[in-house]
Amino acid sequence: MDTTAVLDIGFSAMLLAGKLAAPILITALVVGFTVSLLQSITQVQEVTLSFVPKAIAVAIALLVSGHWMIAETISFTEEMFSRIPSLLGG
Repeated sequence: MDTTAVLDIGFSAMLLAGKLAAPILITALVVGFTVSLLQSITQVQEVTLSFVPKAIAVAIALLVSGHWMIAETISFTEEMFSRIPSLLGG
């Protein structure tokens, strides 16, 4: 196995991790920003007010995008298994 194959596998894994994390992180960012904006407008500083909506939104995002995430992970795993013979053969 040469360094280009290792770098290619590492890049593919990092790209997959970014694609899988994006829906959850973007959802948490948007909901957190919205709740913070509402808190600053109304001057209500309650900790649970920022946590509960974010947790609910992330759970909904997981329900909506979970099937796609599993399909992407399975596709990546199958691709890695199919590359094993070429990696070992030289």
